Amino acid sequence: AAAAAAAAAPEPVMHTGKPRDIMILFGPPGAGKGSQAPKIVEMLRIPQLSTGDMLRAAVAAGSDIGMKAKSVMEAGGLVTDEIVMGIIADRIKEADCTGGFILDGFPRTVGQACALDDMLKTTGEAVKYVIALEVPDEVLTERICGRWIHKESGRSYHVKFAPPKSLEAGATASVETMRDNETGEALMQRADDTEEALKKRLEGYHGQTVPILAHYTPLGVVTHVDANQPPPAVWTIIDAALMGLPPPVPAEVVAAAVDAAAAVAVAVAVAVAVAVADEPVAVAEEAAAEEVMAQNNVK
Repeated sequence: AAAAAAAAAPEPVMHTGKPRDIMILFGPPGAGKGSQAPKIVEMLRIPQLSTGDMLRAAVAAGSDIGMKAKSVMEAGGLVTDEIVMGIIADRIKEADCTGGFILDGFPRTVGQACALDDMLKTTGEAVKYVIALEVPDEVLTERICGRWIHKESGRSYHVKFAPPKSLEAGATASVETMRDNETGEALMQRADDTEEALKKRLEGYHGQTVPILAHYTPLGVVTHVDANQPPPAVWTIIDAALMGLPPPVPAEVVAAAVDAAAAVAVAVAVAVAVAVADEPVAVAEEAAAEEVMAQNNVK
């Protein structure tokens, strides 16, 4: 059994000299992590790791650290940071993490961030990117609290952005007016998609995230992303960060600069036109003055 367990244990990742791409991805519920994370995975060719998935996988695999976590959970306790770090340490040794990995949902405290840093130092590594998707709370409230789902299929709708056919213009969303387009069955809202529940989740998120971003900011690895814009524009900012480029200039700033430049060009053109128009007059006046002076000299 011991031999089998040893064979099943993940082999240490063999570094080729190229630093791994190690990223922490932050974003409150509704910020768009679900649409941006797959693009990061595809671009960097590294896996996205969530603590929940890693915990369940460790328990299912029956590893030593997984069994510790299982006993704690069965006793109704909270999994300790030490156990979580052990699960992450095992997971990032697997072959798919050779090029790096994305941590989603971890760290949640500055203490966990420090523990992560210490663990990475043992292999001469460090967090390379911290991407923080940022959206005003009031926008998140509109995004989240307007979501309705079809329980059986998982199809998702939104009161404002993607309403079902059953919701007539001006009607109030309810189980009577929100019906699945394909089956006609009533849609439902998740328990944590209410305004009250979301408020608590956002308070917790901000309380946890702000100190962690402050922890990593001096290292120059944090990118704040304005996610309150279309997904392609959000990806442009993330893509630039991954390429080591400065963030792109917002379209509205470019437009304003173009308008200002155009205004300056028009002003210069007008000034030149006026100067050119006045030039014959000035020349004629100068010639007349010279003629008067010549006549006086003759006298």
